[in-house]
Amino acid sequence: MAGSVDLHKVSKFANMAIPSLAVLFFVGGVYVSFYFHFLTVAFILLTVVNLFYLHIQRKHTILRNFGILGQARYFIESIGPEMRQYLFANDTEERPFNRIERSEIYRKAKGVDSASSFGSQLDFDNSEIKIRHSMYPVNMDQITPFSLTFGEERGLKKAFTITKPYMISAMSYGALGENAVRALTRGAKLAGIPMNTGEGGTPKYHMEEGGDLIFQMGTAKFGVRNDDGSLNDQLLLDLIANDSIKMIEIKLSQGAKPGKGGLLPKEKITKEISELRSVPMGVDVVSPAHHIECTDGESTIKFIKRVQDLTQIPCGIKLCVGKTTEFREIIREMKAQDIFPDYIAIDGAEGGTGAAPKAFMDGYGMPLMAAIYSANKILTDEGVRNRTKILASGKLINSNKQFIALALGADAVCSARGFMLALGCIQSMLCGNNTCPAGITTHDPELQRGLDVEEKSTRIANYVNGLEHDFYEMLAASGIREAKDINIDHLYIPSDTALSDQIQFIVKETSEY
Repeated sequence: MAGSVDLHKVSKFANMAIPSLAVLFFVGGVYVSFYFHFLTVAFILLTVVNLFYLHIQRKHTILRNFGILGQARYFIESIGPEMRQYLFANDTEERPFNRIERSEIYRKAKGVDSASSFGSQLDFDNSEIKIRHSMYPVNMDQITPFSLTFGEERGLKKAFTITKPYMISAMSYGALGENAVRALTRGAKLAGIPMNTGEGGTPKYHMEEGGDLIFQMGTAKFGVRNDDGSLNDQLLLDLIANDSIKMIEIKLSQGAKPGKGGLLPKEKITKEISELRSVPMGVDVVSPAHHIECTDGESTIKFIKRVQDLTQIPCGIKLCVGKTTEFREIIREMKAQDIFPDYIAIDGAEGGTGAAPKAFMDGYGMPLMAAIYSANKILTDEGVRNRTKILASGKLINSNKQFIALALGADAVCSARGFMLALGCIQSMLCGNNTCPAGITTHDPELQRGLDVEEKSTRIANYVNGLEHDFYEMLAASGIREAKDINIDHLYIPSDTALSDQIQFIVKETSEY
């Protein structure tokens, strides 16, 4: 290409210039001024490093061919995400959440008015799902306050009621550091919503904060397991004796890595986490792909009943929908045994995680909105929609997406990354490296130091209050007096959208089964 820089020639010149300058500065130090020797030392060090790159190390071709200039390439590449985030990417480009989305959460978390001016920056080209308003909005005092009770279908004495349609999704101590866990749990308590403990075993710091908790039982059953990976009934009973534990969630699969168990990188395993999970240090902790008790639909439903009968508190399941035929089969197995979980948490393929194989994160699972529609339709077709609740999770960080999920069949929504952003997450995507600059997904004391528990817990409560304010205003604008009346008719889904195609496919697929 005309005018392009010949980097090979430039590097050759630099590789000759560095030792030459070392000699030149040495001469200057001898004959002109002693202070030149400071530069002599610096360039001698550069010469040694350059010689190592060019002639000794064999791992990196770029360094072997270009020397220290090649190292500059690796440095620029390493700060590429930060350069794009702060200097080059526009407000709607970034993934998984763009600057507009993050900014709205930051403002809500700070209790700042999140109103915008001059019009939306989003596209209005028939490729976006919109919410239909009513010509006759209702007054706010005509809206029934939100309420959802888990376990009412089974007549549980310890049924659990939420009064806001939000929950904090599963995030364990291990995936998060102590300060983050405390801030989230304390903030959830202030906001009056429950928090899922994640699959990290005994939720020590969650329970110390005293909020309402959903104990997640992952496939490894940390904290309640026998040595062979099966459930230890007594350990589970001992755990739920704590009044903070309001519900149990049996995790069957996760949206970011369906078909795989949880993963905690060895970099994040401290002595305390090693003891809490009964795992060795210095080795990645990889949970089994499925519960040892759950090998088919029949055994899975029997295991749900076992946990329900043992605990006598609401018990739900979490899964990512893959084959709709399998989902229908397990619903039919629930009908056959007359056993239903108190809720089914549907995790979309776009869900987040601290660590997952790239192939699974990008290539597996059904997207959330289609999965919610599918699960709701199958439960309705089978005549058992009234036997359980549906929760939705997967990038539901703002009010619009949450409303869409409710309209497609969810009874309430869960979010993890929304609350991480409310804590101050800057989307550096270093969750699995133990180097989180915001002090959230790290156990490094120096990095955690910056996360003030009291301050950040207030941000969590502000975020929830902002979402709730939007929720009731959106109900009013849509002419809806009660949350249970939200349905797909309140959505405008253009035929050009992926969701429209997915819904048509689901209708065809489920009708043929």
